[in-house]
Formats: sequence, structure tokens, C-alpha cells
Amino acid sequence: MAHDGTRPTHTSAAGIDGRPAEQTARGNLGETLGAFRRQPRAVHGFTLRVSALTVVLGCAVLAGGFAAAWDTFEGVRQYADRNIANEDSYVAYADGATPELAKVAFVMTPALLVLALLVLSVLHAAHAVGASHAAHDDGPLSAREVWQRTRRRLPAALAVNALTGLAVGAVVVAALMLWAFVESGGVPGVERTPIGETATPQYTLVGWVLPIAVGCLGPLLYSRLALATAETVLARRSPFAALHRSWVLTRRARLRTLGVGAAVTAAAFLFLWLAPYAAAPLVHYAGLGMLRLSDDNVWITGVLMKVLPTAVALLLLPPLVMPVVCSAFARLREDLGSAAAQRGNVPTGAYEGS
Repeated sequence: MAHDGTRPTHTSAAGIDGRPAEQTARGNLGETLGAFRRQPRAVHGFTLRVSALTVVLGCAVLAGGFAAAWDTFEGVRQYADRNIANEDSYVAYADGATPELAKVAFVMTPALLVLALLVLSVLHAAHAVGASHAAHDDGPLSAREVWQRTRRRLPAALAVNALTGLAVGAVVVAALMLWAFVESGGVPGVERTPIGETATPQYTLVGWVLPIAVGCLGPLLYSRLALATAETVLARRSPFAALHRSWVLTRRARLRTLGVGAAVTAAAFLFLWLAPYAAAPLVHYAGLGMLRLSDDNVWITGVLMKVLPTAVALLLLPPLVMPVVCSAFARLREDLGSAAAQRGNVPTGAYEGS
């Protein structure tokens, strides 16, 4: 098919949507973020199916975790009831429950991370296929074709997103470690400001401004590497070559890349901040249901009501936020790739890698 190995050669000269390739490289932030509207209908349908499956699998992992910890929470309730009956003081989870709950979390966390990696890879790859198909006007496209083209390069897409996640995660962890180091008093001349007192300029700069600045490098790094999935799916590059290609392409459009990265990061954080409030009614009824199911075990109910808002927000990301993110980066790759092909005087088909 055209975008799997060859592309019409006129795109290398005319760019995208009939614009010169150099103009598409500069681009327009609004057009890039609005690329979701131009995705073929099949991609939208495919995204909804993936999102529905994500909700099922995510809820299954969450339910499995609570099922595995059920007996532990029963032990916590019995321990608390005994101490209350004897009028003794008690600390929740003090009777050996914490290690058992940590074991459950140790199993659940990798499972959820793998699910997130799989969903992110599939959506990025599918929207890259859709953007390439729409840009080259290759005729009708079905959801089955989207999956077939995505599935061929899914292992490479998984590797790309895993490497990207490790790179971004390392930056975020470095920011957290820097903050913790300052909080522990490890930086000479910088003391932690007691509660209720005004922070010193040194503490504000080193304890807050610097860690936040380092943490912001994470989304910036992600935006520079986010084109790699499209590169490995459409151009059939190896994961490392795709990451390098993404870095090279975005280097020529730093402001546009920064704008896209900042916009989608802000949208994701805003959604994760507001979604838990919208999920409050669901959390209330879920808590009532857990009380009935657990015979009024307030310990397991309390944990459910704490984690459920965040879980709902994360499960709503694939259908509501990720399509815009994936489409924006897919459009950015199409524009920058077309401009790069013209600058290098390389036929676009050769650029795509047959």
C-alpha cells in the first residue's frame, strides 16, 4: 500500500495540503492540534474500541488487586475491632498488613504500566497510519486495515515507547530525587523552611524552582521523541533509528515542537486534575457498593474511594485526550518529514522506507 513503502512523489514538492514543504515545517500550532478532526473515521472507531478494551482490562487489574488484598483488609478490620473493644490505641495496618498490601501493589503496578505502554503504542501507531492515509488520499480505510498496519510494527512501537518512557522517567525521577535531597538538608547552606514561616530565597530557588525546571524537561524530551512511533511504523525504522530520526526532525522545528508538547502536556494535566471531581458521584456509589459487599469494612472501602478517582481519570485518557495528542504528533511528523524530504532532495517513497 502506498504509505507502507511508497508515497506519491508530488508530496515531497508540494508538502501537505498543497503547501510548500518548508511552510509545512514551520506549520501552525492550531492546525497541528486540530489534526484529530482530519483523521479517517476508521481511526476514530478503532480508538473507541481500544479505549473500551482498556477500561475492561484496567478494571480487571484493579478488581484483581482488591481481591488479592481482601483477606488482608479483613485482618485489619478484626485487629482494629479488637483494639476498640479493649479500649486500646491502634494503628491501622500495624499488624503485619503493610507488607502484604505492598506485595499486591508490587504486582499491580507493573501490570498497569504494561497496559499503559501497550495502549500508548497502539494509539500512536494507529493515528500515524491514519494521518499518513489522510495526507496521501489513499481511498477508503477500515478499522481492520488500521489494526493490520498497526499490528505489523507493534513490537517495534512498543520498544520505541518503552525507551521513550525510560528516558522521560529518568528525568522525572532526577527531579524528585533533587527535591528530596534538598528536603533532607543535604545541600549546604540551604535549610528546609519550617511550616508557617517564609521560605528563604535559597530554599525557593534550589528546593522548588530547580526541581520543577528539571521536571519540565520530561515533557520537552517526550515531545522531541514522540515522532518515533510513526517513524518505526511508517518508515519501518528500527526503534533506535526511529528515536534518532524523531530527534533530528524536531530539531528543525523547535518552537512548533515545544508548542505542541506544552499544549498536550497542559491538556493532560488539566484533565487529570478535573476528572476526579467529575467522577465524585461514581466514587460515592462505588463506596456504598463496597461497604455492602465487604460487610461494612471501612478500611477496604476507604482505599477504594482514594484510588478510584485517579483510576477513572486514567481510564478516560485514551478516548478523550490521547487521540488529540497522537493526532497532533502524527501530523507534526507528516509535515516535518515532507519538508526534510524536499531539503534532502530525496524521493518521498525512499524516505518512507519500502
